Amino acid sequence: MNADFAALLFRESPDALIATDTEGRVLYWSPGAETLFGYASEETAGRRLSDLVGVTDSAGKDQFVRRELLEQGSISYESLRHHKDGSLIYVAATGKAIRAGDGRLECLLFAKKDVTRMKVIRDAKLVDARFRELLESMPDGIVMVNLTGRIVFSNAQADALFGYDRGELRGQPIETLLPERFRAAHVGHRVNYFNQLRTRAMGMGLDLHGRRKDGSEFPVEISLSPLETEEGTLVSSAIRDMTERKRFERTLREQNIALEQASLAKDTFLASMSHELRTPLNAIIGFTGTLLMRLPGALNPEQDKQLTTIESSARHLLSLINDLLDLAKIESGKVEINPRPTFCGAVIEEVASALRPLAEGKGLRFEIAICREDLQVCVDQRAFSQILINLCNNAIKFTGEGRVGIACVEHHGHDQDEVEIQVSDSGAGIQPEDQARLFQAFTQLDASTTRRHEGTGLGLYLSRKLADLIGARIGFHTEPGQGSTFTLTLREYQPWQGS
Repeated sequence: MNADFAALLFRESPDALIATDTEGRVLYWSPGAETLFGYASEETAGRRLSDLVGVTDSAGKDQFVRRELLEQGSISYESLRHHKDGSLIYVAATGKAIRAGDGRLECLLFAKKDVTRMKVIRDAKLVDARFRELLESMPDGIVMVNLTGRIVFSNAQADALFGYDRGELRGQPIETLLPERFRAAHVGHRVNYFNQLRTRAMGMGLDLHGRRKDGSEFPVEISLSPLETEEGTLVSSAIRDMTERKRFERTLREQNIALEQASLAKDTFLASMSHELRTPLNAIIGFTGTLLMRLPGALNPEQDKQLTTIESSARHLLSLINDLLDLAKIESGKVEINPRPTFCGAVIEEVASALRPLAEGKGLRFEIAICREDLQVCVDQRAFSQILINLCNNAIKFTGEGRVGIACVEHHGHDQDEVEIQVSDSGAGIQPEDQARLFQAFTQLDASTTRRHEGTGLGLYLSRKLADLIGARIGFHTEPGQGSTFTLTLREYQPWQGS
């Protein structure tokens, strides 16, 4: 065989023919190698073969091959190798140490052939024999790939999901099932995943899409599970069509936005209508009071009774409107909080003066106990007063006989001192099954149509909302038949003492 004929064989061989020196640097790179690995001959000269086509964990095997060639003179093996584009391929290789007439080692010669499809067939046979029955029974689409990213198995659910005939996906790159715009990047993601194998559960919050055979796209959720076999590592993907759930989530999101906008519009409207709603009622109450005082003239008993009913109903309606407007202002974020030093005793006295006539009208004693006159808290006074009014109104409303009262108690702690305002009553107490509903909006413990106590059911709900705004806490202690005590805990004001 002359040199020209040998050169012809090297040039025309369909296999990749590669010659390296003893250190693994490329000396010759055939056209077949260009086709197999994607590198042009001029890109490879002088570069290490392992740097061009080696994979992350191939260093040990490369050293073994080199050692066998030097000791035995030849070797045959299969290995996983990188293509220039980043994809992985299986190659079957034979290697031979080429020596000169004097025995000196001239180069290492390799012939490499792409056996990726043969590897797919072997892997597919293994999966069919061991796992087909189990995988076909799975409710999700199951696709299994080997280290080259080629599909070795897809169950009937996966075929139907992506619109392929039975067995049509076998041997295809997994990127076939992705929209084209994601395919190039996915090759790198896939290789990185195989370098660091781990289980990835379904529902990781990733925005993933699949592509059917007809080109249509759909949202998917995917879990990944590595599987070790004697043929090598396989990765199983469970794939779930998320079209209906995404549609439902989108509809729900749109409805939630619409509800939020409607609620905000309602709250904004109510918050801005406080003057328009309260003014007519205040006028009714004012003019009715004037008539009841008999300033325009005398009233007969029937007129007095009717005007008294009008005044009572108007005050009750104003109370309901005030609760609703206060709620609207809180929910729309229009309540302005201005904390400042406030004397507890003064606020308690003011609330007691306003509500004592209501309590005494029911035959109740209204008691107050102030630990010291100069006790101050740092709080928004209006919100503080409103919470106490709500708590006291509830105590009066739900106490048939006995007493209601307000007391304040100091608590000295390591970090800060606190003041506990206690609103107590001698009423019936609250049953254990009712206590969880105490601070819910529009909730009354007696929700029947014949309930004895009127109201919106907003008092405690508003009180907790206001307490949150001013950085306070509301709690309670109750025993059925023994009454209830509601507590408002505030931060005590400590005046700065200059040196």
